[in-house]
Amino acid sequence: MKKEIIVLRLGHRPERDKRITTHVGLTARALGASGMLLASNDQKIADNIEEMTSRFGGDFFVRNNVSMTAEIKKWKAEGGKVCHLSMYGINLPEAVPELKKQEKLMIIVGAEKVPGEIYRLADWNVAVGNQPHSEVAALAITMDRISETDPLTAVFENAELTVVPMTIGKSVIHDNELKRKK
Repeated sequence: MKKEIIVLRLGHRPERDKRITTHVGLTARALGASGMLLASNDQKIADNIEEMTSRFGGDFFVRNNVSMTAEIKKWKAEGGKVCHLSMYGINLPEAVPELKKQEKLMIIVGAEKVPGEIYRLADWNVAVGNQPHSEVAALAITMDRISETDPLTAVFENAELTVVPMTIGKSVIHDNELKRKK
């Protein structure tokens, strides 16, 4: 059974947070999450991430305008565990062994002030360092630390575009070029 990880993005101020929320979704996708739940209403963010998924491959989903507490309670009722990333939690290295064991994990990433209820609903409140920094960085480090394989070398199925690693320069292969080469 494949490990299922989803990211719940709490709060999103459309004029201030659109790039960060997009980066949370793209980071989650690139590092192995199955999808992102957006606990605010910004369909454009969901559309942008889904468009990137269709171009670069994979099966990542985005659900817009969800109820954060309802989603957490539903996830837990289905046997999932919840990890809230916060600078006030236990340090990530202490949590990694337990997080790695989970087959169904929701990672909560905040934006604006996180309601106290979230701290109580989470199975773990986890700090990626105890200093203020980017939620994108916290998510990336967490995803990397709990992955069973190297998420940086993952291959995404059904990609229209594939980036070819190079020391100098850049190369992107388009799906139709791949088909001609076969």
